[in-house]
Amino acid sequence: MSRDRRAAYRRGHSAEWLASAFLLAKGYRLLARRYRTPLGEIDLVVRRGRTIVFVEVKARASHAEAFDAIGAAAERRMLAAADMWLARHPQAAGFDLRFDLVLIVPWRLPHHIENAVQARW
Repeated sequence: MSRDRRAAYRRGHSAEWLASAFLLAKGYRLLARRYRTPLGEIDLVVRRGRTIVFVEVKARASHAEAFDAIGAAAERRMLAAADMWLARHPQAAGFDLRFDLVLIVPWRLPHHIENAVQARW
């Protein structure tokens, strides 16, 4: 693995840790971190009350860059991975479902965007 790739991997881990700590402080409970499937990955799966939230975390130099880093292909991968998570966790069948973004920008608090991806559920 190249030096740049290792640095990006560490930044990703740091951003996900910061996002999970931020969401925990907001009353969410962490169910999964870096949930990987053959179809894609979900950075965080959290729960608050009767809502399961699939969270994509993006760390960039600005909020606009972080928001723009989510493309249609990434959304499709997230939806496919969420379907697999739900299939493996049938106890979540009665919960409300949502896709959120947490944008991480240096020297700023994380920016949580609820219901950022309109899912087909």
